[in-house]
Amino acid sequence: MKRAALLWILSVFTMVGCSTDYSIVGEVGKEYIFIEIPGDDPNEDIWVDSFVQPEGTEGVDILWVIDRSCSMRDNEPLLFDGIDAMMTSLPPTGWRLNMISNSPPNVLNEQQFPLVPGDTVTDAEAMYHNMSTGVYEKGFDALEEYLFFNSYANQWMRHDVPLLVVFVSDEEDQSNQTPTEFVQWYANLRKHVYLASIVHVDPYESLCNVSHYDVGQNSIDATNMLGGVVVDICSEDWAPGVTDASVQVKPYEEYELTHRPTDQDNIYVFIDGVPNYDWYYDRATNKVYFTVIPAGDQLVEIAYLYRSLVIDPGSTPTLPFN
Repeated sequence: MKRAALLWILSVFTMVGCSTDYSIVGEVGKEYIFIEIPGDDPNEDIWVDSFVQPEGTEGVDILWVIDRSCSMRDNEPLLFDGIDAMMTSLPPTGWRLNMISNSPPNVLNEQQFPLVPGDTVTDAEAMYHNMSTGVYEKGFDALEEYLFFNSYANQWMRHDVPLLVVFVSDEEDQSNQTPTEFVQWYANLRKHVYLASIVHVDPYESLCNVSHYDVGQNSIDATNMLGGVVVDICSEDWAPGVTDASVQVKPYEEYELTHRPTDQDNIYVFIDGVPNYDWYYDRATNKVYFTVIPAGDQLVEIAYLYRSLVIDPGSTPTLPFN
């Protein structure tokens, strides 16, 4: 039998499976439960994949804070492709997406109706061209000004869904607050907030072919503090990075396993520590598909056996099972 601890923390939990194939054991005062899966093959190990379902199951508000200075004009095609990629990768319902300038004086009068499911990249382009231009590159300050002093922001934004902000600029953010100060404020806006930045990255990592540019270090630092996604503004395609940003708020309807199970009949799924059966496994894709999507904030754990690489002295290596 193989045994592994699940991550779910229980104060009181005792349950034994009806079959002898596995068991779950919890004890009063302990902070663990165990599963046991049959198998004595020394080349097999137990693995537990886990994730917390994002809160975006009921919707998400998205705000792109964009540098509208003249130097950004060459990036407009990449911008539209990136927004299109985000709209395509978001859930089919519940999201709202808007854009504002990163120039604080210009955001006070922005009153554009957000993009919603069913809108296209053509609608996004029209929204972009209706935005006011600005000369200040102060994304942190612009966001704060918009949320606090633009009355229309409170009309389209919801306070009970996650918020994703995407900063886009080819210049360093020059706000009157540090990344740490911004994150402390931003993180308290809602229960779940997310951040992404499309900026110039470190020259050693950048794909730019110019000798000098302003690294967007403030935006990078703030994004990293929240575990967000940073995209090199010199990338030929922003879509993959923007899609990664969307995944932060998109609920899991399926999950690709880290390894390929050796026995698909001995895969066990737990939601908040409770066995769950609303799923099926597809061997061709190596994914678990949920027939009932887990709710936001629920912890999902998937346990199974996989074949590990074991090398005995003097023997031929046993390769992982594929």
